Amino acid sequence: MIEIIFWILLIIVFYTYIGYGIVLFILVKIKELFIVKNQNIRVSEEFPDVTLLIAAYNEEAVITKKMKNSHELSYPEGRLKIVWITDGSNDGTNKLLNDYKDVKILFEPERKGKTAALNRAISFIETPFVVFSDANTMLNKDALLNLIKPFENDSIGCVAGEKRIAAEGRDIASSSGESFYWKYESFLKDLDSRLYSSMGAAGELYAIRTELYKTIPSSILLDDFILSMLIVEGGYKIYYCKDAYAVEKGALNMVEEEKRKIRIAAGGIQSFKLLKNLLNPIAHPRTWLQFISHRVLRWTVTPIALFCLLPVNISLSLVDNSSIYDYLLLMQLVIYFFALIGKFNQDRKVKIKIFFIPYYFIFMNFCVVKGFVYLMKNRGKGTWEKSERKG
Repeated sequence: MIEIIFWILLIIVFYTYIGYGIVLFILVKIKELFIVKNQNIRVSEEFPDVTLLIAAYNEEAVITKKMKNSHELSYPEGRLKIVWITDGSNDGTNKLLNDYKDVKILFEPERKGKTAALNRAISFIETPFVVFSDANTMLNKDALLNLIKPFENDSIGCVAGEKRIAAEGRDIASSSGESFYWKYESFLKDLDSRLYSSMGAAGELYAIRTELYKTIPSSILLDDFILSMLIVEGGYKIYYCKDAYAVEKGALNMVEEEKRKIRIAAGGIQSFKLLKNLLNPIAHPRTWLQFISHRVLRWTVTPIALFCLLPVNISLSLVDNSSIYDYLLLMQLVIYFFALIGKFNQDRKVKIKIFFIPYYFIFMNFCVVKGFVYLMKNRGKGTWEKSERKG
């Protein structure tokens, strides 16, 4: 019986983090081998009106840089509207924004959380498309052009940009680990999109058809993921655009990164109630496997399976004569040992970052477990403590 449990746990962990990527890659290659690549995107010389919506809370430190970046974006003159919603901000955010005559500021003194702010802001959007971006992320020059172009395909309801971490040659664990993670995540998102639809968008940069925005409870922690996946639930696709990207600096340290990862994990767990229809293979035959493989497993059973795997493996090595369990135990111990080396060096700027990969992997899964606890303690609360990033 213990052997069966072990192999089930191992298969779950392997499939979630390696196997799904392999399966996805094969399916995409088969699809592209037999189906002519055609997104039915019409080439239009005229771009539609677009609103760049930025939700901010006490972001005075990045206002000047963000506005400079926004003004440098390539988009037809007169077609781009810039809106900031700064509810609850009590620093110099609004004062700085008042200096920009082309900016519309939406402000209420009470802080109700980002989701509540977006729900309020959407009623002020008059353009057919809205681009969401965080205040502390900088976009590439052609980001808006590349985000809007895929909407020529009527089946696309959301276009997700790529998130990049500005990692340095020598860097600490929080930046290096997050950078490695997002490179792998971007690889999967691209394959998901090429197969049928990407599974969610990151709040740093994504665009939607304004008419598809659905008001969601203000207690929601992961607004970007839920808003984009509700569009998938409505029968549209999320197109992943690598040519539109947002760059942000890594977390100040692993303590700050932990705050963010726990919130994301809690938000992911929280999202399944709103997105339960996507778990139905009859209602969503094209996306249910992608949704379960890429999202549900990561935020539910896989972290538990990962941490149960080691003690079960130790038990098997003690009672079973088969050497395969000894080899698998050795592999696990090596991974955890490398993770410990990464942890002990987490605040040191190092050039060799290989140990940060297993450390961030273990850390990320541990944050999911803590996300369950966070969700129980903060049920109904849509605000959170902002994680500090490097200056």
